[in-house]
Amino acid sequence: MTTKDFESLLDKCCEQLTSEARASGFKTSAQFENRVREVLRDLTTDDDSFQIDFNSPAQAFPDIAMGEFGVEVKFTLNDTWRSIANSVLETQRVEGVKYIYVVFGKMGGVLEVRWGEYEASVVHVRTSHVPRFEVEIAADGEEKRESLFKQMGISYDDFRQLEMQKKMKYIRAYAKKIHPDGKLWWIEDSNAEEHTLPIQARLYTNLTTEEKTRLRAEAALLCPNIVKSGHDRNKYDNVVLYLLTYRGVLCHQARDLFSAGSVANPKNDDEGGVYIARALKLLESDMKKAAVELDDALFIEYWGESCPPEKRIARWLEKADEVAKGWKPSACLFLER
Repeated sequence: MTTKDFESLLDKCCEQLTSEARASGFKTSAQFENRVREVLRDLTTDDDSFQIDFNSPAQAFPDIAMGEFGVEVKFTLNDTWRSIANSVLETQRVEGVKYIYVVFGKMGGVLEVRWGEYEASVVHVRTSHVPRFEVEIAADGEEKRESLFKQMGISYDDFRQLEMQKKMKYIRAYAKKIHPDGKLWWIEDSNAEEHTLPIQARLYTNLTTEEKTRLRAEAALLCPNIVKSGHDRNKYDNVVLYLLTYRGVLCHQARDLFSAGSVANPKNDDEGGVYIARALKLLESDMKKAAVELDDALFIEYWGESCPPEKRIARWLEKADEVAKGWKPSACLFLER
């Protein structure tokens, strides 16, 4: 099968999935990914060279391997064609795959499924624990962004075969290019595999109240360790990393995000109680919203596991209960789920 033949196959696959999405919708990334596998299997029943694995490892890249061809599946409930993608490290890459495509299911706004060539769809790289690509499929009427690899002056196939230290040289040069005049938090040229991509940061104190609330809710959901004892010095580390590397926000006093009187006791009453519990109680509706909207890749990165949107609050409570001391989050938070 040629690349042209495979792309014709993807046209049929996306056309069918778009029809199904508009008829009944897809609720979770797992459901959508499994359906992509089924449709591709059904469209290639006459070709013995395609053997689709329905039990591939969760972190395998790409998600679906079909001989020399591979499909990375992206899914969102939001009205956007942009998503966090795989790690730059590609430690779980499936051997033998030469041509990779993205099949993207957008379940917000006008429901639609589209495909794009992987190399052309990678438009940015960002990091917290390890560098991650971002992919984007061009929306109707919008000019397609230049791919990250064109911006870096190297093909994807050449880039992926480099050692991590050499990959970071390209990423540093890219960061300097997009922020030539910004105040950057720079990364050292070292052999370490964990990096922080330079960004132009905003101060948390300068944000609007609405944005502060949204970011606190996102950080609280991704980082359940914030409910640990107040004596735990590291419980806010991931909060700071998330705000800085994913939202470009520098927070000088992370502790005050959840324990200061202004966020835990805005009415200035004398009811007492656990301040972190009171702060989180006030964030419940915003955390529920974040649970629906945040990309699953963030939960894989911060929780170490994939979790469908409808189960994220319950899973957060389980994680919080495991680390809280002197109180039980599930006994007082999200009582009406």
